Amino acid sequence: MNVMNLIDGPSALIVFGGTALATVLRAGWADCRVTWRKLRQLGHHPFDPDAARGELAQQIQEIQRDGLLRAHSHHFGDSEFDEATDALIARRSVPALLAAHEAHKARRIAESDRAVRTLAQAAELSPVFGLAGTLISLSQLPAAGIAQGSYTGAISMAVVTTLYGLLGANLLLAPLARIVERKAASEEGDRQAVIDWIAAQVEVSNAPRAVRSAAAR
Repeated sequence: MNVMNLIDGPSALIVFGGTALATVLRAGWADCRVTWRKLRQLGHHPFDPDAARGELAQQIQEIQRDGLLRAHSHHFGDSEFDEATDALIARRSVPALLAAHEAHKARRIAESDRAVRTLAQAAELSPVFGLAGTLISLSQLPAAGIAQGSYTGAISMAVVTTLYGLLGANLLLAPLARIVERKAASEEGDRQAVIDWIAAQVEVSNAPRAVRSAAAR
């Protein structure tokens, strides 16, 4: 098999350019920007719950030592946990901590859903433009008669555009949608575990001394 026969610039432009344009028109610029941001984040290091606990340990120790009344918030660069601990200390309330977490969680889930939906739409459109490329290539056949060279070129382009559409949908766009979805679900689980840990530590620190001693044992 000659792989070079599968490389065709006009076919790629029809399929991938058409899919990109149609996706922007269907989903809108806002959803496409969110999708692009989520795709860029796939190359970043995933959220590390152990590192987050390590960063928050000083905050928890201060709360346990001085109580919520005298504790000061410490930031380490994660906007959710920075805001959540600010709310916890400012309002002296675990529900405030959980409410801040839920607000960030809702925003992240909404953005992930938009990205997944946009990629799914692109996956649906890619085979359509593969078919469009096939029709365009066949339309280039001369009406007066079919020369051997023209016939071969048109059929080659028709096959390649169909192939590009199928590969783009099933080996690129649909898998990317699932990757974004899985990464979002994994991060939410890890973040929820850290928030639950913070809440448990604060509740123990606010409990009577006898209860704290029993919890420590």
